[in-house]
Amino acid sequence: MDHDLTLITTIAAAFALSLVFGLIAEKLKLPALIGYLFAGILIGPATPGFVADVEIASQLSEIGVMLLMFGVGLHFSVQDLMSVKRIALPGALAQMTLATLLGMLVAHSWGWNMGQGLVFGLSLSCASTVVLLKALESRRILESMNGKIAVGWLVVEDMVTVLVLVLMPALAGALGGQGEAANATAIWETIGMTLLEVAGFIAIMLVVGKRVLPWLLWYVAGTGSRELFTLTVIAVAIGVAFFASSLFNVSFALGAFFAGMIMRESEYSHRAAEDSLPFRDAFAVLFFVAVGMLFDPAVLIKHPMQVLSVVGIIILGKSLAAVAIVLALRYPLNTALTVAASLGQIGEFSFILAGLGVSLDLLSQDGMSLVLAGALISIALNPLVFASIKPLSNWVVNKSDVARRLSLRMDPYGELPMTTERKFLEGQVVLVGYGRVGKRIAQSLESSAIPFVVAEQNRELVEKLRKQGQPAVSGNAADPMVLIQAHIANAAMLIIATPDSMNIRKMVEIAKQLKPDIEVVIRTHHEDEYQRLQKDLGEAVFFGEEELAKGMSAHVLRRFERHIL
Repeated sequence: MDHDLTLITTIAAAFALSLVFGLIAEKLKLPALIGYLFAGILIGPATPGFVADVEIASQLSEIGVMLLMFGVGLHFSVQDLMSVKRIALPGALAQMTLATLLGMLVAHSWGWNMGQGLVFGLSLSCASTVVLLKALESRRILESMNGKIAVGWLVVEDMVTVLVLVLMPALAGALGGQGEAANATAIWETIGMTLLEVAGFIAIMLVVGKRVLPWLLWYVAGTGSRELFTLTVIAVAIGVAFFASSLFNVSFALGAFFAGMIMRESEYSHRAAEDSLPFRDAFAVLFFVAVGMLFDPAVLIKHPMQVLSVVGIIILGKSLAAVAIVLALRYPLNTALTVAASLGQIGEFSFILAGLGVSLDLLSQDGMSLVLAGALISIALNPLVFASIKPLSNWVVNKSDVARRLSLRMDPYGELPMTTERKFLEGQVVLVGYGRVGKRIAQSLESSAIPFVVAEQNRELVEKLRKQGQPAVSGNAADPMVLIQAHIANAAMLIIATPDSMNIRKMVEIAKQLKPDIEVVIRTHHEDEYQRLQKDLGEAVFFGEEELAKGMSAHVLRRFERHIL
């Protein structure tokens, strides 16, 4: 075959087989990504027949990671990241430490030295951002508080992993790999330089990028060319990621993520997200295919018990550690389970860490195969882990008084203070969600002197509201105790302004049980959800695009009416 066609044949084989096996997986009621992984195994070097180019597939998957992280950045502002810093920063550091120690312990039992165990444990400690985002987006919880915590947690993990990747070559000799043992001064110099590089990139993005990127998007949109607009979005996503990696040694994923966060400042950010969506989906498929290509099925036969140990650490060890950490930080049980499910897999950074370990003689090829086996199995099982959150949560809460207390009562902001004025306890409005929409609703209520109580999952935001004298309770309003603490039984109206569409029905059902005649106002961004809510609940449902169209139309009609008169 003509070598010049390697790129085309790799893409053609990857997409064609992914389509076939993705459809088969869906027919079998399995996640489509399992089909994508299987397609990668079939065209990988470990199976007979056609073998695609692994290096090309890997680079194509990197583009998918860039575009996906860019899309997340478009929906995840700096304020969002800072709003979860109290749980994401300590939680990610503690969880990575525990997972690494588990990996080292298991590796020691296999007779590996400390350096091999450390690299192996680190490879198992960092979850795949791509897998997480696909899971959150498919369940429409990416913009929920739990989704933001999970994404923030993984962003911290990515930052730590970048630091580890920079330090590994300097520490290779000391850990028993290739190179000379570095002294303490050299190690601290390397750490300091890495932190300076990351800080320099972030500073440039916040100072220069915040002005240039939104302006660039506005300028190109003014040309009226859809092709140029889409090209600008893709060029910014990939260009900034490459710029970050080349000049600041920041990963492609983190570079694209910060580009998206800065681009979010533009009024065209929603259009940018929509235009880049097809590219993100296509290259995300290539990511899963690339993972499958790296997998050698023979490892399942040669080392079955070791594979089970790796999968156990990834799915059970990391998840249980995450649950314990989140609960210790006094967050609700539902948040703990969501974060645990998010971390119950490994992906792109694990491959990079393990690959660097092999090149530095810090990890054997068998160790690399075990990491890949753990990644493949955990990625395939992750949708099932996510699907088990709700039944597991319900079962635990129903069976355990301790679980019920952990779900809410540990939270110091889970109930209103005893000093709350009576006007906020009777005839008030209960406002669920204090994001961009909820905040504007709150301002309107406040200007009209209408008392209201906020129910919000972001505990730090609740703390801020209380300092301002605004009654607020922390927690998921799909939990009956949260609405009870907001005194829904005496309220005049319930306004659901949160984008967490998965729990809207449950919130309404709970409110109706506690007060059958309460009036409910609902917000949604999804047209299909809008139709179902109107049909099933018969409440006041507001669909974002329709309300915007109504407002603009009313303005135009008023202007023409004055002109005619």
